[in-house]
Amino acid sequence: MKFCKLFLICALSNAVFAEENWPEYRGPEGDGHAVGADLPDKVDESVVKWRTAIHGKGWSSPVVWGNQIWLTTATEDGAQMSVLCIDRTTGNVIHDRVLVENESPAFCHPMNSYATPTPVVEDGRVYVHFGTYLTACLDTATGKEIWSRRDLACDHHRGPASSPILHDGKLFVAYDGFDVQYVVAFDAEDGSTLWKKDRSIDYGTDNGDRMKAYCTAHVIEVDGKEQLIYPSAAATIAYNPQTGDELWTVYHAGMNASARPVFQDGLLFITNGSGAMVAVRPDGQGDVTGTHVQWSDRKGVAKKSSQLLVDGLFYMTSDDGILSCREPATGEMVWQKRVAKEFAASPIFADGKIYLFSTAGEVLTIRPGREYVLLSKSELGDGYMASPAVVGNDLILRSKSHLYLIRK
Repeated sequence: MKFCKLFLICALSNAVFAEENWPEYRGPEGDGHAVGADLPDKVDESVVKWRTAIHGKGWSSPVVWGNQIWLTTATEDGAQMSVLCIDRTTGNVIHDRVLVENESPAFCHPMNSYATPTPVVEDGRVYVHFGTYLTACLDTATGKEIWSRRDLACDHHRGPASSPILHDGKLFVAYDGFDVQYVVAFDAEDGSTLWKKDRSIDYGTDNGDRMKAYCTAHVIEVDGKEQLIYPSAAATIAYNPQTGDELWTVYHAGMNASARPVFQDGLLFITNGSGAMVAVRPDGQGDVTGTHVQWSDRKGVAKKSSQLLVDGLFYMTSDDGILSCREPATGEMVWQKRVAKEFAASPIFADGKIYLFSTAGEVLTIRPGREYVLLSKSELGDGYMASPAVVGNDLILRSKSHLYLIRK
């Protein structure tokens, strides 16, 4: 009887604390952490419960609400842009809708795709974004459009990539283009514009290729007040999420910023997309470049993937396959090791382990800590540009051509 009671308590604890949904890029808290999951150490064919082929080319990460998995894709030439909904239980396709048809789509770099921005999902609604081509809200039961916006213009130059985030009834989107750069807050209910702010950044150049960015925002709380942190090329701006008023700016050089910032213990960690990063204290006003940067570095810094903070240590996977561990407060390197050929997908922390996914299809599992401990290295699929999702005890992976559900 005691054993039965103990088993029931453990089961209920897991049910309570496991993530029930993975609503946006990098999960419920935007930090790549999956709470309460029980996942296999080794990710290979033996733990694949189902796989579903995904047509077209798209690097958007899967998002999950209940038994629905949502992602976007597009034809490689950008002529059609689509949204898909996959049944988490079976892997069957529930919805597959073409949302945009383009007679003459703008150029997209081969490294990018026309469906790179990750959707956002909540109860009854999914928000999809294809840059200036379309931002729309769909009904999750029918896949039908609730509202859409096609009037926000910019020259993405090499394709859109910034993912929207949903917070306090607002959908935040950045349009950091070759020609213009601005941030918009949409009313999530009806798609109307609540505020729109041009980037007040001195880029130090007239070359639009050095002004574009692919960043995803993050909302943090400092001294009881919320800040919308939105990186761009050359600098990052903190906005008041209610009004769009600027709170502070930090200059960090670089272009093509794409990683989502992470925040812990009073420090905000930002990578600039050109292989450098800063750790900044977000409690200043105006230009805080000379006063609030705790440390900066260029060694082993990721250009595409987002960072991970676990148990007081800072982890990062660089584009050239290097995994590094640092002291968050100082930036001091704890260890560094080449573990794969190339990374673009962001790492996650789940079940006491860090999972890494390379562009060649390598999957590594390591134990976090002050020494590099490899638990498993395997191969699955044809490579990963999208970052994973975790719901309950399910690990959901999007490779370049398939969607996988992994479970013990």
